[in-house]
Amino acid sequence: MVRRAAGVPIRIATKSVRCRELIARALRIDGYSGLMCYSLAEALWLHGEGLSDDILVAYPSADRSALRELAANPSAAAAISIMVDSTDHLDLIDAAVGRDRPDIRLCVEVDASWRPVPGVHIGTRRSPLHTPAQVRRFAEAAQRRAGFELVGLMAYEGQIAGLGDAPPGRPLRGALLRGIQRRSAAELAQRRAAVVREVREVADLEFVNGGGTGSLERTAVEDGIITEVAAGSGLIGPTLFDAYRAFQPRPAVLYALPVVHRPARRIATLFGGGYIASGPPGADRVPAPHWPCGLDLLGAEGAGEVQTPVTGAPAHGLRIGDRVWFRHAKAGELAERFNRYHLVDGGVWAVEEVPTYRGEGRSFG
Repeated sequence: MVRRAAGVPIRIATKSVRCRELIARALRIDGYSGLMCYSLAEALWLHGEGLSDDILVAYPSADRSALRELAANPSAAAAISIMVDSTDHLDLIDAAVGRDRPDIRLCVEVDASWRPVPGVHIGTRRSPLHTPAQVRRFAEAAQRRAGFELVGLMAYEGQIAGLGDAPPGRPLRGALLRGIQRRSAAELAQRRAAVVREVREVADLEFVNGGGTGSLERTAVEDGIITEVAAGSGLIGPTLFDAYRAFQPRPAVLYALPVVHRPARRIATLFGGGYIASGPPGADRVPAPHWPCGLDLLGAEGAGEVQTPVTGAPAHGLRIGDRVWFRHAKAGELAERFNRYHLVDGGVWAVEEVPTYRGEGRSFG
């Protein structure tokens, strides 16, 4: 990932890791700098634990308790930037914490979707701020409000960073996606540059954030515009990132299910395992058998809450109590299922156990 970012600092997207020890280890690697949290409460916790004094909260917060905690802690207020895209967000903050407080650091989210023709929206549904003029008007409004400091911009191109351009067995869809992504990236680079020029006339920006695991190369080349990229899933290598031509992640997290039934010669039924990833329902959201190689899920059952049958030639040799190893479709969500990760180093099994967020009693839903 560092090589793909070509010298542009990578801000770690913590939602894709959700394990404090692994986040700390990643921060010690040259090329990674700062955190992008998905929750203000999470950001306050990680700051309080000393992980970073440079934290961006990727989503606007309506957590009034966390906002009050931020405003009451000068150290946290100086370290954490929160996401906004509307004066409604500023009104909510003022109502929650009052005006007698340290300045709240703001990052403005820009809609990075592609709109090739009126009425067509390709990308995630996030910020309402799409054009340079819209972003500038909001930046001016934010600058006029006492108690706030505009320090950053973010534009996440989910239609590029989050969609693999080589879906297995679907060459026509892959060709269509590549065409959309080329055109979208070209349009966004021009628009993002214009947005940055407009906002820099209004505020002294400390950072301009963009990209994701799937678009590091494309986003990092916007010289003079992008100051950092964000990524986290590439540290884990879940199955959703197998469908990219530009890179091939090395799977870093697996989970095991024990064999509890042998209903047929070529079928072994495993205990639990129905860890379906969020997003639109589909085959790409289910976990994938990883080892022994050659196993598949049954189409009639899939991965279930209490049992997961697998089939294939290797199933013949599986005995009661044997384990089948799986990869999850999305990176951080697996940490919500288990209390601990067992770390493997240099082929040595289980050199250390570290708690996930769940294992530390933390949940930031």
